[in-house]
Amino acid sequence: MFEGISKKLGTTLKRIGGYGKLSEKNIEDALREVRLSLLEADVNFRVVRQFTGLVKERALGREVERSLNPGQQFIKIVKEELTGILGQENEPLNLNVAPPVIIMLVGLQGSGKTTTASKLAKFLKERHGKTPLLVPADIYRPAAIEQLKVLGEKTGVSVYDTVAGTNPVDVCVDAVSVSAKQGADVVIIDTAGRLHLDRELMDELGSIKKKVNPHEILLVADSMTGQDAVNVSQGFDEAIDLDGVVLTKMDADARGGAALSIKATTGKPIKFFGTGEKADALEVFHPERIASRILGMGDVLSLIEKAEDAFEEERTKKLAERISKKQFSLEDYRESIVAMGKLGSIESIAHMVPGMKKITDNPEAMVKAEVEIKKSLAIINSMTLPERRNHAILNGSRRKRIAKGSGTTVPDVNRMIKNYIQMRNMMKNMGKMGKLAKRMTKFR
Repeated sequence: MFEGISKKLGTTLKRIGGYGKLSEKNIEDALREVRLSLLEADVNFRVVRQFTGLVKERALGREVERSLNPGQQFIKIVKEELTGILGQENEPLNLNVAPPVIIMLVGLQGSGKTTTASKLAKFLKERHGKTPLLVPADIYRPAAIEQLKVLGEKTGVSVYDTVAGTNPVDVCVDAVSVSAKQGADVVIIDTAGRLHLDRELMDELGSIKKKVNPHEILLVADSMTGQDAVNVSQGFDEAIDLDGVVLTKMDADARGGAALSIKATTGKPIKFFGTGEKADALEVFHPERIASRILGMGDVLSLIEKAEDAFEEERTKKLAERISKKQFSLEDYRESIVAMGKLGSIESIAHMVPGMKKITDNPEAMVKAEVEIKKSLAIINSMTLPERRNHAILNGSRRKRIAKGSGTTVPDVNRMIKNYIQMRNMMKNMGKMGKLAKRMTKFR
């Protein structure tokens, strides 16, 4: 995500960040590179001009002159203006209304509306305690109704039983009227799309809007289409007045032009972004956090939120107890690896951690790390329960058997056990430090 723009901006800002003093020429040279980086990332040229103008104005002002480190102050200005272009702060969904909350998803064919509908339903169910009802209103695409039913079943969300060939406006009106009987307090409508904007589609969406009066109309746009996504946003907004945007395929978008242009050109906020096909691959769009990711500063807050979702509270408590009692076994080690896997790929996690840019710039190292994780799980899964609970019994013959059963080698098994012992020792030391800190507080 944002790989291209992040690399180029990172190089420019790293150089200027080391300057003890900034001149107008320094600033002009840096902004020329920033301008080219943004244009290459397919950011709207008006947005680029506005952004560089604001940065230049502030960089030549007194806030830089008076700062102790002008280079770092320049980077701070770039981050703040980048955040402003992205929308300043997240604009949440309008959920504080009398139920049912009606959310209407619109967009072109292939943008990912149907998958986004199920992801959003899961998000509202798990994060907000809502009971959503998914409504397949795309009666034209043969598999659309069935696809939403399958996705709803996977995420444990009810799906309105749309009959193919029914008028889509009637489908939406009836679904909203029966939602209360089905115990739903949120209705998510998956509307039809087209290959391009046309009058027929807009008339249909306008009729649905008029009849059901949705609280949120969200455009689902493919971020990989760059400026086309911006043009599509403007077209839908002019026709039906959008409340926000959901950008899909952000994990595959190395440029980031759409994300950096939509808010500035349409005035409509990006509320969510999709990072994959999985049901939980939907993230809240926080402009400041995204700006930090683009500039290689990480996104620790989003990582913490992911961790809270991935690590079940009860299991985490039990694991903490076992660590404090020095009972961290290979079984616990496996559980930790599985839980970490729920956070996403090593690359996606590394992008959120400050100072990890070197890892993300080395694809071979990331692939190797992913392979090692898979090997570790295969090795532990090939052990017997007593072996997982007490690694001390793993003699030479047992290690040979485990290597054969996991499709690895004895050196692989030895390396995994060594890594486990290092982690266990590190956790023991953390426990000792915690006890020492408690003792020290008694004498304050």
